[in-house]
Parts: sequence; structure tokens; C-alpha cells
Amino acid sequence: MEQSAVRFRSIDRLRAWIGSDTTGGILLMAAAVIALVWANSPWRDAYHDLLAVTFGPDSLHLNLTLAQWASDGLLAIFFFVVGVELKQEFVAGSLRNPRSAGVPIAAAVGGMIVPALVYASIVGSLEPEALRGWATPTATDIAFALAVLAVFGRGLPVALRVFLMTLAVVDDLLGIAVIATVYTDSIDIGMLAAGLVFVAVFGVLVRMARIRVWLLIPVAIAAWGFVHASGVHATVAGVLLGFTVPALARAGEPRPRTETIGERVTPVSTAVALPLFAFASAGVTVVGLGHIVQPVSVGVFAGLVVGKVIGVMATVAVVTRITPLRLPDAIGLRDLLPVGLLTGIGFTVALLIAELSFSPESGLSADHQPAAKVGILVGSLTAAVLGAVLLRWDARRVRSDDENRDGVPDMDKRVI
Repeated sequence: MEQSAVRFRSIDRLRAWIGSDTTGGILLMAAAVIALVWANSPWRDAYHDLLAVTFGPDSLHLNLTLAQWASDGLLAIFFFVVGVELKQEFVAGSLRNPRSAGVPIAAAVGGMIVPALVYASIVGSLEPEALRGWATPTATDIAFALAVLAVFGRGLPVALRVFLMTLAVVDDLLGIAVIATVYTDSIDIGMLAAGLVFVAVFGVLVRMARIRVWLLIPVAIAAWGFVHASGVHATVAGVLLGFTVPALARAGEPRPRTETIGERVTPVSTAVALPLFAFASAGVTVVGLGHIVQPVSVGVFAGLVVGKVIGVMATVAVVTRITPLRLPDAIGLRDLLPVGLLTGIGFTVALLIAELSFSPESGLSADHQPAAKVGILVGSLTAAVLGAVLLRWDARRVRSDDENRDGVPDMDKRVI
């Protein structure tokens, strides 16, 4: 019994380490670097040939390439985790109280609108056909942003992490809405209805007194398969499934199932789904590409590095000035400069939107997708480095007793 207890504790510690913000960021970065190096090495053809391998039943519309399995299949696991986190935040977390959630929600909206305008202003006059990619610089990578904050934000208020988490979660929700609407060309209503039925069945099963994983997994796969076949991007199925998980503790349970299920699925997302997606998407071959600096790459870069910061900070400044909404305790407007930069780490969702925007079926130039990915990679790296530097600068400054200037001394003094 004692050996079993030790083994379970070791497994729990390993799961917690894999699911941590820092580990997730390291694995993502490692996978992206490996892909980028391989895609620009003398063996780059082998990389692209590997991603072009197809398998799966054609009768079920699932004869996909490895790259498509990564973006449509593995990424759905990540979006399931996002859905679970959203449900927890809406029911029992920071999004439950509109007053406390109002500022980061507004910041997320501004952090999407301004980068899109920056992209459009650069690309619109030079390559108007590439305006289809306007949503590419609007997304924030939760895993990367929180990883940078965890490493370089030591000593800063815990409320800053909650603010960034709330902003990034809302940002992802808006990104999912964009994917489901803007980048869905046609919808098979019958297939979509079947997918929603299986989502509902999953919702019933996940609320039963006893969770039966052997039932939940096949039902979730069926829901994903039907949504994929409907023409709606399959990651939407992951979010919908995550939303069905109960966010309040049931009788006899110490914690809500959003927490217990999230803890079990997050390591799979962090250690498997996201790194493999990064490996499949970040391998941009720039050797022989010609001009890397194109309107699309410049527009994406500027949207992430400049547009995000302006969008977040300007929105917060306006909202806190003309409405009763205020920043949380211990956070001031100057804290949002590094946070705004961290939201410019697009990566995962941005790469997905770039692939949807400039897919071969779009009829646009074949150079647009790699150019967009170059802008994402360089922009995300720049935003991460600048954000890290400013986090350390912010952590060293002397803080006042009323950082959010609401006239009430800050009560929450916890630090990261």
C-alpha cells in the first residue's frame, strides 16, 4: 500500500510538472525550433514529405495529412482544455463577476481590433487580396504568455496573472468565434446536428455520478468527427465539449470536475498536442523563399508587437476613465505594458488562423502562408523578449498602496 501511495504521488508530481506554465512554454519552443531548423536544412524535403503523409478513412472525411491531423485533431485537445477553463472562469472564476471581469474583457476586445486594423492598414494598399488574413495577429497563445510571466514575473502581483489569464481566455473565445464564422466556407447541417447530439450526450455522461472514461472518449471522438465533417473547424468541437463539464463541485466531490478533468487532460495537451502542432506548423522554409519581408509578414509582425500593446493599454485607459470599471487590486496601468506585449505572443492560434487564411484552397499566392508564419514567429519572439525585459523592470519598481487608483488601499498583496 505504501509503495502504491508513493507511486501515485510521483505520478501526480510528474503530471503537475508537465502541466505547468513553464514546462508548456519550453516544450512548445523546443518543438518549434526543431521544426524550423529541419525545414531549412538540406533535409527539408523529408520534413514536408512527412507532413504530407495521409491516412484515415476517406468515407468519414478523415483521410487527412499528418499536418491536418495536427491542426484539426491534436489541437482539438488543446481547445477542450480551453473550453474547460472558460467554463470554470465563467461559473466560479474571474469571469463570474462582470465588474471584476469587465476590464480584461474590454482589453481582449481592444487587443483584437487594433492588431487587425494595423494589419489591414499595412496590407490593404499593397496586397489587398491578402486582407483575408486580418485575424492572424489577433490571437494570443495562453501557454506561451503564461510561461513567460511565470519565469520573468517573479515578485509581481498574483492579480497580474489572473488579469492576463482572463484576457487570454476571452481572446481565445473570440478567436474561436472568428474561426467558426469567418473561416467556415460551407456547413453540412446534418453532420453538424449529429456532432451537437454527441456533444449533448457527452454532457450527460460527464455529469453522471461516476465518470466512465471508456464512454466519454469515444463519444468525444464521434462529436469531433461529425463537426469536422460538417465543415466547421473541428477545434470548435473541443470547446463545446469542454463547456459541458460541470464547474461546481457535486455532492461528495471535493472539487469541481472542470478542475479534476482539466488536470488530467492538460498534460496531454501540454506535452503532446501543442508540441506536435507546433512541430507541424512552425516549420517554415525560408531558404529559397525569395523576399521574406513582405506586406503580409510585416503586417502580422506589427499587429502582434505594436497593435496588441496599443489595443490593450488604450482600451484599459479609456474604460477605467469613462466607466465605473477599475483594474484589480495591486495592478496599475504601467503593469499592462509588459502584459500587452505578452498578448502579442500569437503562435499556436495565430499559426492555425494563418493556415486557414492562406490555405491552398483560398486561391491566394503560395508565398502568403509562409510569409504570415514568418511574421508570427518573429513577432511572437520579439514580443516575448520585450515582455520579459519589461516584467523584470516592473518587478523592481517601488509599488504604491493604491496601484489601481480606486481610492481604496490595495488588499491583495500576494506575488507570483
